[in-house]
Amino acid sequence: MEFIADQEGNLYFIEMNTRVQVEHPVSEMITGIDIVKWQLKIADGEKLPYKQEDIKFNGFAIEGRVNAEDPKHDFLPAIGTVERYYVPGGFGIRVEHAASKGFEVTPYYDSMIAKLIVWAPNWEEAVDRMKAALETYEITGVKTTIPVLKKIMEEEDFRNGKFDTNYIKTHPQIFDYEEHKSKEDFVAFLSAVIAAHHGL
Repeated sequence: MEFIADQEGNLYFIEMNTRVQVEHPVSEMITGIDIVKWQLKIADGEKLPYKQEDIKFNGFAIEGRVNAEDPKHDFLPAIGTVERYYVPGGFGIRVEHAASKGFEVTPYYDSMIAKLIVWAPNWEEAVDRMKAALETYEITGVKTTIPVLKKIMEEEDFRNGKFDTNYIKTHPQIFDYEEHKSKEDFVAFLSAVIAAHHGL
């Protein structure tokens, strides 16, 4: 069941989906309940052992959708071949993906490459953990939403929890970023500088 809230706290029904939503890892991270596992167990005839009062929220989770899109051009889909693919990891970091080096991004399917989900005991740490994870997430060969997600994690209103459905429109500064340079490009540049310095 999906609802939207206005500034006065009124809730409005949007839709009902009879499937697991793409955002379900956020619920799993803050409740410790494996929703997909229990969906399959219920389909196999098992009875759900939880009551609503058994579900406790713990900490904060954020999900960032890593899409093959160009944020600076109205999030137009980006196609091509993934040249480098490095996924972040560590405590409180979860990545659901199917991409890898050589993965072909075509215009025929959804542009989402991966979902990056982080958990932390409070909002501030969750934002910091997401930013750190995005800093180490590397995809080259296609444009992605990683740079704009990093800018959002740095933006003051977002960090202070001041955002709504108009956030993207009212915060154009999040698109003020440099295009990603791969670590290999940096190493090649650094090597060239050193060679030039030594007259090699």
